Amino acid sequence: MSLQETVSAERVHIAWFGLRNAGKSSLVNAVTGQDVSIVSEVRGTTTDPVRKAMELLPLGPVVIIDTPGLDDEGELGRLRVERTNRILAQTDIAVLAVDTSVGLTELDREILAEIASRNIPFAVAYTKADLSGAEERGRRAAEAEAFAAAGAAQQTDNAESEIRRTPYIFTSAVTGEGIHELKELLGSFAPRVAKEKRILTDLVAPGSTVILVTPIDSSAPKGRLILPQQLTLRELLDAHCTAIVCQPEELADTLASLRTPPALVVTDSQAFAKVNAVVPADVKLTSFSILFARYKGNLKTLVDGAMAIDRLDEGDRVLISEGCTHHRQCEDIGTVKLPAWIERHVGFRLQFEFTSGGDFPSDLSGYRMVIHCGGCMLPEREMQRRLDVASAAGVPIVNYGIAIAHMNGILARSLSVFSENADGAEA
Repeated sequence: MSLQETVSAERVHIAWFGLRNAGKSSLVNAVTGQDVSIVSEVRGTTTDPVRKAMELLPLGPVVIIDTPGLDDEGELGRLRVERTNRILAQTDIAVLAVDTSVGLTELDREILAEIASRNIPFAVAYTKADLSGAEERGRRAAEAEAFAAAGAAQQTDNAESEIRRTPYIFTSAVTGEGIHELKELLGSFAPRVAKEKRILTDLVAPGSTVILVTPIDSSAPKGRLILPQQLTLRELLDAHCTAIVCQPEELADTLASLRTPPALVVTDSQAFAKVNAVVPADVKLTSFSILFARYKGNLKTLVDGAMAIDRLDEGDRVLISEGCTHHRQCEDIGTVKLPAWIERHVGFRLQFEFTSGGDFPSDLSGYRMVIHCGGCMLPEREMQRRLDVASAAGVPIVNYGIAIAHMNGILARSLSVFSENADGAEA
């Protein structure tokens, strides 16, 4: 997969915040070299987050997000600001645009404090610098340094927060001043946000044979594989492994055709029971969903959540949530198959509610548990936010694949591939 083809969830998300008419959108356009956002002298021109995928070395593939003004007004303004706050949950790097002639306002300070509390790397870009003189620039430099000093004084010695250092740059979308330097500053955050992660090639030796079981049914995307399958296949090829892709009905013949057993079989969760019955007990077996829970660092939490299925009582409310939106098929896994499997497993009726895409309740207190998709289309920070919301409410959460493996009695086998962490804990 080329950098141009990298999906949004796998890109570094750089979000741009600021008051209305602070020059934020002009700055975004200057950094990207494109007219990503509409620019106008009218306050509040940006009404919804605007996204642009691009490459910014050494960060690589990134998503630029231009957000509405933090000081938007009225009911629509409130909703826009709420949406802007939700963007924080997806932000890997933040840029705060501040009009040099105005300086840091109370709202600016509040958003900076929130960004810093989440340990998100950030920069303050003083805009419209071509209209300011040396004296005004001096005042802005002093206020940025004072803000950092005040924030650091409120923290313990062990606190690790971005507020201890407030990098600032004077910029002008008109003259180009500071644009290159801002890009360089954003690139300097690469070691912290562009982490090298592997899906499964740390589990198999180079040259190994791995079978990927990928059902093609009515819910499969026409003409392509789903993202976890794509990324797993590409990683195996990059590691010079032999990847064999087949459907569940072809698995027995595929195994029989091999001179030696495969190092690993990875299956789509929907075919777990069928595949488990075919794969010999001495061959390691897991699912794309379990691999991606580990890939995103959530495996242990989600494994623990699976046990809550057995503690459900009749009539309990269960939230089933998907991170992406798609046309529902008659055999949709989230709204049709999973509810049926869960009720068959527990032996009684439950109340199921459903969310998809960006919709995820901030209050989960009314639910007994949450069953979430693998989150492959969600940024890692957003998936972690959802887990944090569930944890704060004391509501167990599990993903589709782990829930299915548990209900089929094969979760222990599915986790044994992580030989040193068979309980699902990830070192």
